[in-house]
Amino acid sequence: MAAGLRKRGRSGSAAQPAGVCGQWLQRAWQERRLLLREPRYTLLVASCLCLAEVGITFWVIHRVAYTEIDWKAYMAQVEGVINGTYDYTQLRGDTGPLVYPAGFVYIFMGLYYATGRGTDIRMAQNIFAVLYLATLLLVFLIYHQTCKVPPFVFFFMCCASYRVHSIFVLRLFNDPVAMALLFLSINLFLAQRWGWGCCCFSLAVSVKMNVLLFAPGLLFLLLMQFGFRGALPKLGICAVLQVVLGLPFLLENPIGYLSRSFDLGRQFLFRWTVNWRFLPEALFLHRAFHLALLAAHLTLLLLFALCRWHRTGESILSLLKDPSKRKVPPQPLTPNHIIVSTLFTSNFIGICFSRSLHYQFYVWYFHTLPYLLWAMPAHWLTHLLRLLVLGFIELSWNTYPSTSCSSAALHVCHAVILLQLWLGPQPFSKNIQHSKKAH
Repeated sequence: MAAGLRKRGRSGSAAQPAGVCGQWLQRAWQERRLLLREPRYTLLVASCLCLAEVGITFWVIHRVAYTEIDWKAYMAQVEGVINGTYDYTQLRGDTGPLVYPAGFVYIFMGLYYATGRGTDIRMAQNIFAVLYLATLLLVFLIYHQTCKVPPFVFFFMCCASYRVHSIFVLRLFNDPVAMALLFLSINLFLAQRWGWGCCCFSLAVSVKMNVLLFAPGLLFLLLMQFGFRGALPKLGICAVLQVVLGLPFLLENPIGYLSRSFDLGRQFLFRWTVNWRFLPEALFLHRAFHLALLAAHLTLLLLFALCRWHRTGESILSLLKDPSKRKVPPQPLTPNHIIVSTLFTSNFIGICFSRSLHYQFYVWYFHTLPYLLWAMPAHWLTHLLRLLVLGFIELSWNTYPSTSCSSAALHVCHAVILLQLWLGPQPFSKNIQHSKKAH
């Protein structure tokens, strides 16, 4: 009798989740008109899109021709390390010297062995297809937690972008690897796993330096949450990991490693630029132009930090204090509060003032665009206008070679997004006002 009761108990407990899932699906069907408009259905729509993307991605692999650009160069560079060369100045491939940090070497060394010394392109494409789907999953988890973007936008983020599919599975660039690690770190920040998040962030930087565009936002968040003393251990994690990864190369030729893998002054070729085609080549290459862009980048970051991110009414220097000693205690950094908006905005400002954007750089901010456009919209930015901005950005990145018109259109779209980020409502201003009243 007791055994029978236990059996029924087990079957009842197993049926309970299935019943809850069934009720949820039934409610979703009843509210199907809201399915594409309500952010609470993000996971359901995301699940359907991920299943569709499995078919789309593998169709692209088997039906669209692979284009060799950097893969052979990557393999030649890591093969040099495998053969015992640790001097970065001696590591080269078909397209030039090795200019990425040590994390790139280790990850692509694994791909070297997994793809038969880089010769099995189809295997490499399948690995990058899995990476693409994992990246989508990480991005959807971020959007699910913020609960700000209507699900219909995700159709444009997934199935509609030819360029992003191409970057992942037809070109095999290292940019997607860095961005997958970056989105993993953001998920860890949202889970309040700051140490592990900083570890993944540093690992992403070790694959490609573009991730440093998120660094000003991350520094602001660490200071806001922990103060100067509390942020130092987290920053230490980032620094120590870079040293550990680069140690074999630092011991061989430290200046060569640092100058090659973290070369902030590297010159870009005008023929590949997506964003500055309307400029004369001489101006594009001029050092004064680069310094002006850097000054504008830093100025805008400072303005956002002072006027948009820091909203407590205290001096910005109060971030250096221990949180318990501030006049206005910090609020928990919930997803809707500041984490995602600060990191995505920090990266986007860097994109706007980049010295040059190449086609593979699209993944640096592609998956953040829906949040930037929909999470904090200005009142004048309608759904139609936001979709037009997304469409023109996609069109600009798919124009090859770039033209003066495509580059100008890209800058106009960036300006619209920047303007609405500056003028739009803050998702966390109410929380801060309540904390002031309570204080």
